[in-house]
Amino acid sequence: MSNDWRAIIAALANADTRSVFAEIVLNQPNSTSLSAKKRDRAIATLLSTGLARRAEGDVLELVAETFTTLLATAAEPRREGVDRFIEDGRVVTYPASPAERRAVLEWVANEALTADEVLTEPEVGERLARFRDDVATLRRYLVDEGFLLRTPTGTSYSRAPHTDSPAHTT
Repeated sequence: MSNDWRAIIAALANADTRSVFAEIVLNQPNSTSLSAKKRDRAIATLLSTGLARRAEGDVLELVAETFTTLLATAAEPRREGVDRFIEDGRVVTYPASPAERRAVLEWVANEALTADEVLTEPEVGERLARFRDDVATLRRYLVDEGFLLRTPTGTSYSRAPHTDSPAHTT
């Protein structure tokens, strides 16, 4: 059985194959006036795509599960917003757009940092490692965007005051 939707659509786009498929669905074998060669070719196509199978003898039957399987393997819905850049809770890429990048960084800051806590650089790095392997760059982006405040000595960090805005829905 094929899970390739292109092959199934191509098979059903062919008039001869579609006619034989209709015969199977309606349980009216040999009701069309196709030549033996065209009928055999259409049957071979239906069998190879998994739309039909041989039952007892030469009887063909519909394989309805093919459509169920095909739909189950359909592509995931297109992700939107910050979710386009997050996979399994990690930033997979930084957006090129400054506004989108800021939204991703805001999501990271909201997830990793809480207000009123002061963290050392290693503690910040540990928190940010959940989101990206290159924690130094992520930390720099968070500081540059004002989500993370660094003391003048650079020895500790704190979350900048913010309002919780859900930038990410996962």
